[in-house]
Amino acid sequence: MSTLVYLSLGSNLGDRAANLYSAIRQLPDAKTAVSRVSSFYETEPVDFHEQPWFLNCAVQGRTDLGPQELLHSLQEIEKRMGSRKELAKGPRILDIDILLYGDLVLKQPQLQIPHPRMLERKFVLAPLAEIAPALRHPDWKGTASELLLATADRSEIRKL
Repeated sequence: MSTLVYLSLGSNLGDRAANLYSAIRQLPDAKTAVSRVSSFYETEPVDFHEQPWFLNCAVQGRTDLGPQELLHSLQEIEKRMGSRKELAKGPRILDIDILLYGDLVLKQPQLQIPHPRMLERKFVLAPLAEIAPALRHPDWKGTASELLLATADRSEIRKL
């Protein structure tokens, strides 16, 4: 039985749009059938500001993999594309995060679902609210759209 998942993709090195398109095309390799993709958003870096702006998007899909297996498969896509996380929150060719995995709540050292900072990040909430405005999770106090409006994040984002 497949599980509904939401992913966040970001890139700020090289041809950012090509990196995102390539990653989306590779999601079936991670046993994830893509059903919706948000617009691309150009976003100001958060936390570590001395780096190029990102392109971000959100993807809705279904997977037959368990959460840990999905994480490892997504990390394989990142590796194949040459992405390295040399500096936490630093520049990268590609970053893929699992935002939601059904209604699961998981707190493990390598994987937390829902993504622990997603509700504080406009660059995550804007694309997510675009593809699933009425989305709710049991841990949330509102829909994706309501949470986007309520976020304290004032970083700049531009829908492309």
